[in-house]
Amino acid sequence: MEITHSSIIPVILSGGSGTRLWPLSRESYPKQFLSLDSRTKKTLLQSTYERLLGLEGLEQPILICNEDHRFIVAEQFRELNTTPQAIILEPEGRNTAPAIAVAALQAISLDKDPLLLILAADHLIENINEFKRVIQSAKTYANQGRLVTFGIIPTCAETGYGYIEAKDSPGHEGQITGLEINKFIEKPNKDMAEKLIKDSRYTWNSGMFLFKASSIIKELEKFSPEIINYCKIAIEKDVVDLDFLRLEPNSFKKCPKISLDIAVMEKTKLGTVLPLNVGWSDIGSWKSLWDISKKNNDGNYINGRVIAEKSKNCFLKSEQRLIIGIGIENLIVVDTNDAILVASKDQSQNVGKIVKRLSSSEFPEGKVHRKIYRPWGNYTTVVEGNRWLVKLIEVKPKASLSLQMHNHRAEHWVVVNGTALIEKDGEKQLLSENESTFIPLGCKHRLSNPGRLKLELIEVQSGTYLDEEDIIRFEDSYGRIKNIS
Repeated sequence: MEITHSSIIPVILSGGSGTRLWPLSRESYPKQFLSLDSRTKKTLLQSTYERLLGLEGLEQPILICNEDHRFIVAEQFRELNTTPQAIILEPEGRNTAPAIAVAALQAISLDKDPLLLILAADHLIENINEFKRVIQSAKTYANQGRLVTFGIIPTCAETGYGYIEAKDSPGHEGQITGLEINKFIEKPNKDMAEKLIKDSRYTWNSGMFLFKASSIIKELEKFSPEIINYCKIAIEKDVVDLDFLRLEPNSFKKCPKISLDIAVMEKTKLGTVLPLNVGWSDIGSWKSLWDISKKNNDGNYINGRVIAEKSKNCFLKSEQRLIIGIGIENLIVVDTNDAILVASKDQSQNVGKIVKRLSSSEFPEGKVHRKIYRPWGNYTTVVEGNRWLVKLIEVKPKASLSLQMHNHRAEHWVVVNGTALIEKDGEKQLLSENESTFIPLGCKHRLSNPGRLKLELIEVQSGTYLDEEDIIRFEDSYGRIKNIS
């Protein structure tokens, strides 16, 4: 069959929380924004787009994320020197069907009828050339109006994935043939998974798709009209905010919370699956990350300040403290600056359940890191007491915090590296290393970095209320609406 060289717009879904990789991945900074592949310094999100480079017809991506992660997403694509066609902000996560619906509607407004390549931001693929070869072949089916999904050829009886049953078996190895989908199977138990992998008609459900924007819109109108109707309103009433497209929240929140598989793929007669064998992983647990990581002769993955003696098949990672492992096997040990995970490798799928317990018990470590990222840089909580708190603040070159005021706290700033431009009640001053200033309660102030190097300073807060909500913002370079620094 002749391959049509249509334009492809990648749609990268990056709204997940990645709780099963806690404590490294948390709601405030989930796994898609981390560099977890030991062979590259790129984050999972960056690698998701970068592996597509060279694909014929490739256009700039459409990115979908939530409000809290918007500046992280924008910054990571700035590092790639790539300007997305749109960064769509979901006011609330409603699963993949509404997210893909708004992406398709946005894509139609940008192009006559492009192909959409739907990708999760947190997958890993080893054989990139083969991946692009299969996508190129999938274009033929997508241009015929088929809804193509990519089924991963199983390597084990995995119970953590759903399965796709094709009506026929695939052709000879190396031959890329689209197969009509018979049905989708939810995550099976171990006995069922053992049976499924013996039949070549079954593949893992990767959650990746390729189809025309018009094709998915038509099928959504047929099987889930409420989704497409509410998404049309959310797009029509959207607000452009700097580099971001804010969906109208009331309409979008009325969308059913449903996956594209359930909304369309399990009902449509247009489903086609292409078997994919490219070293794929969704890195859904610490065990799966251990599986794909580079290990030493004892089967241990070691990162950071770690010494392991007479230990085998462990994942040992330390961000700060020294980890000593003696005579241990098949353990996951992950140390961050505020939490330590110790788990048996075969129990690593249950980490997400523990995170839910932490959140319900109001442990802040369940959701947020001590290091919080902002568009101007980041801050790390070093130590805190009842009425005081110490932070390390890092401000990027030429960046500036908002002009703001606090009603309940005073601040003392000490520059430890770089140059700070301080504005206090309209008066400005430059501070260099080892110089300090005091920001009294009620003072209208702003911190900027006028230099070419990163600015680092220590902030000591004291007062009756130290929460980040105690900010009255007057001016801001980043178009932020909420009073969060």
